Amino acid sequence: MDPAAHQSALHPAGPIADTLLGLTGWLTWGAVLIFLGVMALLAWAMRRRAAREPNEARDRSHARWLLFGGGVLFPVVVLSALFVYSIRNAPPWREIPPSDALVIGVTGHMWWWDVRYRDPASGREFSTANEIRIPTGRPIYLGLSSGDVIHSFWVPALGGKMDMLPGRMQHLLLQAATPGVYRGQCAEFCGEQHARMALHVVAMPPDEFDRWLAAQALPAPPPATAELVRGRDAFVANRCGACHTVRGVTEESRLGPDLTHLGGRLHLGAGQLPMSVQALTEWIGSVQRIKPGARMPSSEHRLDPQTLNSIALWLAHRP
Repeated sequence: MDPAAHQSALHPAGPIADTLLGLTGWLTWGAVLIFLGVMALLAWAMRRRAAREPNEARDRSHARWLLFGGGVLFPVVVLSALFVYSIRNAPPWREIPPSDALVIGVTGHMWWWDVRYRDPASGREFSTANEIRIPTGRPIYLGLSSGDVIHSFWVPALGGKMDMLPGRMQHLLLQAATPGVYRGQCAEFCGEQHARMALHVVAMPPDEFDRWLAAQALPAPPPATAELVRGRDAFVANRCGACHTVRGVTEESRLGPDLTHLGGRLHLGAGQLPMSVQALTEWIGSVQRIKPGARMPSSEHRLDPQTLNSIALWLAHRP
């Protein structure tokens, strides 16, 4: 786990996660109160029963008191109060997003996340992968779906958990109060690499986010050096575009993550490696060793080290 990323429901970083933590606290203390009360009544009844001679009328009286007083009435009152409190204070589920919300589409795949945005200035739609960037202080409305099996979206520090079902659109609200990196995880077992299906949410100041959004909507920058040209040409020649989109270079493909601005992301392989040219070279060459069962084949026996490094340099290039 990235030590700089927060992944704990006990340390909320936004109002929705804070509400959920409050609900958890009240429900936990309510359950503890019921348990202690019932155990105290049980101990009291057993002690009185052991200390006195049998008396049928008194035993019936005690039984009625335990059943309708401590055994039924007390838990019913406490649980009913907790139920009403949880309904009144739970984060709202909304079929229609709030008017000021940023809408982001997220699709779960085995074993990565496709994230789709629309740039309000240009109207362009674009994809990124395994990383969601959001502005602080603004509700984020996620449209969640699955491209294959059941997945589950969960970023504990920012909000609740929602299953992602094939053929069905689910919705979830998140909000971050302060800038930071918050780690999420697929929370529904989805196959061999379920444990390596991480997601990072990067909360940014609104003006910084707006600049990022505008830059992400642009196509890949043209290569500025001969080495970057070699990397681009090797990417195209080896038909990497059959699975991956690089806007301005290849046709759109939805089989694998969009790599247009890959170098600006924090991690590779849904959280497996920190982003760097060296890590990217290793990932392209040895993906099946790092993440066995991933849909991408390893290229170390097909491409020479220089070609691997050139492709990594080009993909990681940031203007």
